Amino acid sequence: MAPRKAPLASFGICLLCAGWLAACSAQGEVRSPSGGVPVAPVEQADVQLRVDTTGALRATRTAMLVAPAIGGGGLQIIRLLKSGTQVKAGDSVVDFDPSQQQYNLEQAQSDYNQAEQEIVKAKDDAAVQAAQDQTALLKARFDLRQAELEVSKKDLVSAIDAQKDQLALDEAQRALQQLQQDVKSHAASGQATIAVDQEKAHKAKLQMDEAQQNIKNMQVRSPITGLVVVRQNENASGGFYFGGMTLPDYQEGDQVYPGSTIADVIDMGQMEISASVNEADRINVKIGQSVEVRVDALSGELFHGTVKTVAAGAGDFFFAGTGSNSDITVELSHPNKQFRPGFTAHLVILGDNLPKALWVPREAVFEKDGKPLVYVRTSNGFEPRPIQIRYLSEGKAVITGLTLGTEVAVIDPAQAAAGAAKPATSASPVGGPR
Repeated sequence: MAPRKAPLASFGICLLCAGWLAACSAQGEVRSPSGGVPVAPVEQADVQLRVDTTGALRATRTAMLVAPAIGGGGLQIIRLLKSGTQVKAGDSVVDFDPSQQQYNLEQAQSDYNQAEQEIVKAKDDAAVQAAQDQTALLKARFDLRQAELEVSKKDLVSAIDAQKDQLALDEAQRALQQLQQDVKSHAASGQATIAVDQEKAHKAKLQMDEAQQNIKNMQVRSPITGLVVVRQNENASGGFYFGGMTLPDYQEGDQVYPGSTIADVIDMGQMEISASVNEADRINVKIGQSVEVRVDALSGELFHGTVKTVAAGAGDFFFAGTGSNSDITVELSHPNKQFRPGFTAHLVILGDNLPKALWVPREAVFEKDGKPLVYVRTSNGFEPRPIQIRYLSEGKAVITGLTLGTEVAVIDPAQAAAGAAKPATSASPVGGPR
């Protein structure tokens, strides 16, 4: 079996070398020295860093329109603007049936009027009782005075009559004291009755104010100028969901729960694009860089923007194919009236200009122990040498750490020498072209 494997391995190496030669020849000169390891020189060129990605339009300012938080059950939509309707700040977007609140207002108004009448009656009763008490007090004081005069004649009358006059005086004093207590009790009772009726009126007034405010809240108005987007009615399914299920949008006649979000108003004058770049590109993206934007739904039109935010990266070293992405946002210079949230867009982020940048074919860059390296050709073979990657593009790697003209291998010399696909100790190539 051993004699058969050698030709197959040699044939595999030839095919591998031929593939690298074909790929590298498109980017720069590739030579194949003795030993069968193709090499390419470090070359120099002016490079414009650019990052291509896709994103989606979204509004930076959105107002949610919520059904008023009113107790007493569901609310019925009687008027609802359609999605895409342009509204101004203060315009009514959703109207709910105010019948129940109007009934509550009428009931509260009736209770208030009745309480007001009871207050008037209680005050009149208290005034009448006070007048009667004053009359009774006058009479009691008169009786007391008369009894005192009779007692003052005790020396002129018999002992029995004098004793009777003293008893009459004591009774008059007790009657006056009792009447005075009754007067105070009547006044307190009258004030209490008035206070109770006033509290009824106050409660009814609060209910009136609440009902009036609820009626006003039955019209949900937009706080901003923008475009109406009606939400899906999550209650339409009765709480049951399954894969692929499409819910209808809210519409007139629907019953909704207080606090449900019915629609959104999106400020179309303030739009941005949300996108992501992989870690291989993130280091080349900076806040303030110019961005060329082409919106798929508006073919042929070129828009401009700037990088607004860049999420923190995982580190300075980066390679394509790591599977890690960083979120970015792009602020549009002049938003278009035809923009809509969710529109996809192709972005070209224009980075730094690198004059006379050194570069090698991307296939010549390998990764070992988490660091980039190349294999430099020397008189004794190939020597691994660490480098710094400035930029990766399709087929090119802009680097630092080498000199112009240095020859580097475009395949792993260890693999070529051993005739194996990938020994455990060899380096791994950087992720394929993007």
